[in-house]
Order: sequence, then structure tokens, then C-alpha cells
Amino acid sequence: MAGSPQGLTRGNFKERLSVKGSPESKMSIFRQTEQKGYFSRLREALQVTKDDLSHRMHKAMGTGQSGITEGQIEDLEEILIGSDIGVETTLEIVEKIREKSRGERYLTSFEVRRILRAHLLEILAGTERLDLKAGNPHIVVVVGVNGVGKTTTIGKIAYLLGEQGRDVLICASDTFRAAAVDQLEIWARRSGADIVKQNRGADPAAVLYDSIGAAQARSKDVVITDTAGRLHSKINLMKELEKMIRVASREVEGAPHETLLVLDATMGQNGLVQARQFLEV
Repeated sequence: MAGSPQGLTRGNFKERLSVKGSPESKMSIFRQTEQKGYFSRLREALQVTKDDLSHRMHKAMGTGQSGITEGQIEDLEEILIGSDIGVETTLEIVEKIREKSRGERYLTSFEVRRILRAHLLEILAGTERLDLKAGNPHIVVVVGVNGVGKTTTIGKIAYLLGEQGRDVLICASDTFRAAAVDQLEIWARRSGADIVKQNRGADPAAVLYDSIGAAQARSKDVVITDTAGRLHSKINLMKELEKMIRVASREVEGAPHETLLVLDATMGQNGLVQARQFLEV
């Protein structure tokens, strides 16, 4: 199997395996090619999305230095709403553009893009940060539906807080998902945090109770609590979450001090629905 694996496809895979070489080396080449193919498809898919939005904006507003019209602003409004920017945010952006256009002779498409970019960055810059002043320890509960990355997010937060000099304890209250505790142990080790766990199937509220006691005994600054993924429509699981909140508030005044909802970024505006439903609990 001389040469590089370039050009290997599903169609000629069997033919290429017929040449000399160990099964391991042949499979390694196949995996490399499959991985390369996956990332190529991913890049293409993302580029299609990017090109589609850019194309529609170029088509509606042009790329030159001529002034834009009210009709073009209305087209931009429709494009942004259609791209799931959100009605409220879109209206804020469009109003800023209109205000700017009233005070000047005209706005070019370049200036409109600059206003759009600046406003979106302003929104992102306004994101709240964890306030760790309250509580002894500060209790953080991480919630969300299945598979959105709660456990990984906890690992990142624990590492960040550790870099800031905070002493962190992780509570492994996801006692439902197979290997959830094992995964969390890896993140605790990587971030330098302590972890409190029990056997699979244990009462999550009991794990949280033990974690708070351990954190107080060890003078920990923060307890980050992992929870099992749950849909808002699962009444029993939501009641389980309510029980955990009651335990936290009973053991530490004002707890939980932070409840973080982890969302799939590709959900767009539907994430607001999830946020409202979890907030009710």
C-alpha cells in the first residue's frame, strides 16, 4: 500500500485492501480517510449556512457604497428573523439602523453590517458571570435535557474557577446515566476539584446533601452539582429536581445560588421555551 491514502473511497476500499500490508495498517488508513471525509462534510455544511445568510444579505443590500433604502432595511429585518436571530433582537437592531440613517445623509451596506456586528457583540458582552460572594459554600446546580453537555460544562467551569483560586467540589448527582460518575471523575481530576459520589441509582438529593456537608467540612468555596438529563414533560424527574432544590436551600441559606441551564446552541429561539419551563421548577 505505497503512497498516501488520498483517493481512498468506499467504492475502492475492498480493492485497496487486497494489496500487501497488515490489517491494522489498512484499517488505520481507512479510519483516517473516514475522519477526513467527516470534517470535510461538516465544513461544507457550515459553509452552506454561512453562505446562505451572506448571500441573502448581499442580495438585499448590495456590497457597494451607495445608501440603503427603507425597503432594504425591511428586507434585512425579514432576513434576520428568518435566520432565528429573534424578533425582539432583530427589531432592536433595525431600530438602531433607522436611528442612524435619520441622523446622516445615508448609510452604506458596509456601515449597516458594522452596526449589526457591534450590536450582537454588545449583547454577548452583557452575559452575566457567576457571583461567588454569597453562600458558604456557594451552590451551583447545572440542569438541562439529555445530551446537551452538562457534565463537560461542569468540567470547564471547575477548571476556570480553580484557575481563579477557588476551591471547588463537584457533586455527582446524575446517578441515572451509565458512566456519568466515571466521566465526572475524569473532569474532577483534570480540573483539580474534589468529588462526592454514590452508587448508581442512589437518591440525587442524598448525594447533594452529602456534598454540601463535605464542602462545609473541607471549607470549599463552590459546590457544582451535576444532574441527570430530563425533559420538562417528565413530571417525576422534575419533582426529583425540586427535591434537590429544597435540600440545598435547607442546608445553606439562599441555595442554590446559581442554577445554570445548558442548552444546545443549534436550538435557536426554542431554547427560550426550555428556559421558561425549567424556571417554573
